[in-house]
Amino acid sequence: MLTILFDGIAYGMLLFVLAVGLAVTMGLMNFINLAHGAFAMAGGYITVLLMQRLDVPFLVSLPIAFAGSALLGAVLERTLYRPLYNKPHLDQVLFSIGLVFMAVAAVDYYVGSTQQIMQLPEWLKGRTEIGSLGMGHYRLFIIAVCAALTVGLQYILAKTRFGSRLRAAVDDQRVAAGMGINVNMVFLSTFAFGSGLAGLGGALGAEVLGLDPSFPLKFMIYFLIVVAVGGTSSITGPLLAALLLGIADVAGKYYIPKMGAFIVYALMIVILLWRPNGLFVRQGGKS
Repeated sequence: MLTILFDGIAYGMLLFVLAVGLAVTMGLMNFINLAHGAFAMAGGYITVLLMQRLDVPFLVSLPIAFAGSALLGAVLERTLYRPLYNKPHLDQVLFSIGLVFMAVAAVDYYVGSTQQIMQLPEWLKGRTEIGSLGMGHYRLFIIAVCAALTVGLQYILAKTRFGSRLRAAVDDQRVAAGMGINVNMVFLSTFAFGSGLAGLGGALGAEVLGLDPSFPLKFMIYFLIVVAVGGTSSITGPLLAALLLGIADVAGKYYIPKMGAFIVYALMIVILLWRPNGLFVRQGGKS
């Protein structure tokens, strides 16, 4: 039981890092980016290819995956996403869905459709048993990294000048611009950082979740569930939603494997019936 809880927490923390960028763009920037999983896939492939073809150490490849995905997000935000900020949400959905299929086709063409295998360092392999609790070393590493990222992200959004400027830009762009805040640069930085987090999550999750060209499509619904259930008012809601989702998914597949993801969707329905706007609701929004 404790091992299942541990694995569920590790899975949930990973889902949180993968989905928190989508929560930021939807909640703070009011943009529906269903191509978020493509940035996660980019980070995963950057890591795997660096390790396989250039023998780059795993710990070195992780920040490169973050930086590469963030750079890709910044370029696409400036060239493709920005003109759609004030468009109807249906336009945003169709556009980002199109990007997903383009990314899937491009990766399939250039890299291939086979699932990638990541060779972890020896110190991340194996398992430690403490009584009835079995802790995989890599999952313990994921929990530690994701917890540190969560604390850092919360601090950035709540305590730094950038977080204040972001909240001001979201609440009223015109007033924020009148106060000297470069709204476009704030949104560019936010989108790039969220894309980088997705890429880092994809890099960390390549060994746990598997990595192939269909990755953005397979996990799109999980990202959306985290955001829908957790709400977009802060990172606390998505974090709690991701942990609930992770524990429910792992426990459900262990105890009732034939039910598949039924438990996850049932949990989502119950929570949304109780709190239709998510666990945490932010007042105000982007104008």
